[in-house]
Amino acid sequence: MKIDEACVSCIINQSVRVADAITTSHELKTELVSSIETMSKDFSFNNNPPEIASDVYEKMASIANKYDLYDEKKEESNKKAKALVPRLKKELNVSKDKLLTATKIAVAGNVIDLAAKIMYDLDEELNRVFYTDFAYNDFKKLEKELQKAKTVLVIGDNVGEHIFDYVYIQTLQELYPDVKYSYMVRGNPIINDVTMKEAREAKFHELCELVDSGVNTPGFAYKRANKYSQELFDSADLVISKGMGNYECLNDAPRDNICFLLKVKCNVVANSLGKEVGDIICKMKVGK
Repeated sequence: MKIDEACVSCIINQSVRVADAITTSHELKTELVSSIETMSKDFSFNNNPPEIASDVYEKMASIANKYDLYDEKKEESNKKAKALVPRLKKELNVSKDKLLTATKIAVAGNVIDLAAKIMYDLDEELNRVFYTDFAYNDFKKLEKELQKAKTVLVIGDNVGEHIFDYVYIQTLQELYPDVKYSYMVRGNPIINDVTMKEAREAKFHELCELVDSGVNTPGFAYKRANKYSQELFDSADLVISKGMGNYECLNDAPRDNICFLLKVKCNVVANSLGKEVGDIICKMKVGK
């Protein structure tokens, strides 16, 4: 999915949010925002939003002299998500359809997105998600693919959300114990996306295969991934893609059996899906 004019203004607005999040001085905030405004004049409309964002965040990190721009915000999201785990497990314990409940939990976690223009409350999202239908509802197709899969790759998205992903994979293992599961994360800090650091702290390496994709983009940009991640992506029977960034990178991928799980948080993605901002999505992709 290529960028359009709305993506350009969104990325510029993200630079303002970054500056506010890291409590910079007025001078540094001005430098951050003006630098991204200058960069935006040369954005290539042949790239997707995550590819553009990688260059933008690298530039801001350099200007701010800060390796992980959102380290403190990520820790806050992590703590809040962990506090909700008992509630998630309670919902699963009383559920009559554990796969559906776990899939809704995985999507609910996707509201933790510091790059999104619209911010959602995680508690509020949990209150409503179990009673909300998928606007794009391929859940039965997902269930069918899980029943016959031998290898499943889950591509993670944001910190905090990854705690919900842990519960999701635990449930998948309970329901489909003969499947090999892999969880893929970003190669380095980008926005509030999950990296090996946060995934290992959550003990994903004890739950399933944990994979560093090598990408520096807030989405799985295949050409930027390391060789093993490319091979894993190509060979997995089913890929479960979390969040908008991964959707933006993979909705045109030349393979089938990709399930996109996300909350729609911008008009560009809404238009791509033919849905509305705020909708929850479970979409199976059939390759070309």
